[in-house]
Parts: sequence; C-alpha cells; structure tokens
Amino acid sequence: MQHVEFFHKDHFEHNYRRVYPIGTLSKFIEFFWETDFDALWEKYPEGFSDALFPNIGYTYLINLGTPFVMQVDKAKFEMKGDGFLPRPTNIECFHQQGNRLFGIKFKISPVIFEKEINFSEYQQYIFPLSYLMDVKLIDKIKKAASFEERVKTLTTHYQKLINQHSDEFKDISIVTGILDKAIKKNLFTVSIESLAKQHGISSRTLQRYFEKATGTSSKKALQIMRIRKAVAHLVNDPYSFHYSDYGYYDYSHFYKHLKEFLDKQTLANLKSQLNRMHPSLGADRR
Repeated sequence: MQHVEFFHKDHFEHNYRRVYPIGTLSKFIEFFWETDFDALWEKYPEGFSDALFPNIGYTYLINLGTPFVMQVDKAKFEMKGDGFLPRPTNIECFHQQGNRLFGIKFKISPVIFEKEINFSEYQQYIFPLSYLMDVKLIDKIKKAASFEERVKTLTTHYQKLINQHSDEFKDISIVTGILDKAIKKNLFTVSIESLAKQHGISSRTLQRYFEKATGTSSKKALQIMRIRKAVAHLVNDPYSFHYSDYGYYDYSHFYKHLKEFLDKQTLANLKSQLNRMHPSLGADRR
C-alpha cells in the first residue's frame, strides 16, 4: 500500500503526531513529528510506504526503531541510523513492522549559527545526522520517554541557540519573509531582481542567502511552494481550482510545471488518484 501526500490526508493526519512551534522558532521549524503506526500493522502486515512531493527545507530523521528504506528520487537507501534529508525532490519511505521515526521538518536549521554550512552542497542523498546534530543530543532524544519530552528538549535547545544569535537574523528574516509572503498571497512568479530591490540588496546576495539557508535557489524554492499549493488545492477542492490563481497561463502551463517536479510514476499515480476521487473531472484536463 502506498500512501500519497495530499491524497491520503487521513493517514498523514492520524498516523503521524505533529507539533507546530510558535513565535521565533516557527521561522525555522515547520513542525516536529513522530510516526504512530501501532494500529496499522494488523492491516498491513507486509508493510506500506509513504510518498511525499518535493518541498522546501530539509528534515532531520532520528531512528527510534528498526532499519527502514528511504527512496530519494530514484535512489534507495537502507537506513539503520539517523539522517539528514534535503527535501527538494520526491521521497518515499518504506515502512515495516518495528519502524518508528522521529523528525524535525525545518524551513531553515539554526545550525547555521553554529557551523559554516551551505545547504546547497547537500543534495539528493541522505547524510549522517551527526554532521549537523551533536551525538549527545541525538542520544538524549532517543532516550526521552515520550514524543512530548522530545519536542520539549529540542524546543529548549533551538530556542536558546536562536536567542544567542538574534543579531544575525537579517539574511534569514529576508528569506523567511519572502517565503511567507509568497505562500500567503500566491506571489510565486516575482523575479529575484525585484525581490532583491525590495530589500535593498543585490540579486546575487539574495541568491546566496537562499542557497545557504534553504539549500536551493530562490526561484526553485518559490516554484516548489507554488506547485505544492496548487496540487493541494486541486485535490482538496477541484471544482474551485483555477490555474490562474497560481500564475499559470492555462492548464497546459500548469501541467507542464507539474511534470517538472514529479517523476512519471508519481505523476501517473496522482492522475489516477484524482480520477478516482473526482471522476467527473476527466482523466486529463490538459
């Protein structure tokens, strides 16, 4: 069984625990999460997979159970330990009984205050988490008695780090401000030159801010957010969906963009799911 993001909302809402931070921390962390699969193994004794569309930012994965398999684009990795996962590509996690994961979905990791890290150098691979998180902290998270305790420990850790470096927020605030405004107002097609001018910096400087903080260019980050919001709208409320709401010239333009971000199999699965959920829309609206 494959659970696909946006289409299997109940699975992702009910079988993953989530906590969304507030205040300053919310500029860096989208949410903390932990799998809660105990009720699923009787239904799926041979296991199942969870497929996610490309996203901005990256995820820290802490393995609380047995080994699992993660597919990043077309490459599969058997994970026995903990990992750092860039998110600008399709991913699919293959779960078996005994699997249990805790994670942090970052917009921007506060680790950039501690280490000279350019996240654009980490792409299409799962890297050891020890590169970015102290092994003592990882061990403390694993030994914590509950999800709530893990969240509390990390909230305290990252909030303290952010407070210590509050005078270094300028470049990060520019990036997070652009991303927040884009998602709220559907401003996904503004040129980097225009965005840079709004903030009184050069386009090269803004590009450097984006690559260091998010691991990708401003254009790619905005286009990932654009296609994610459009697909979510199309799936959840297809009858009110219109390509022009997201700056597309026509449906063919939207579909072309969709194909740039999804592999053929994922795209076929999306169309199949959409047709089953909303058959009156037709198999192909191009």
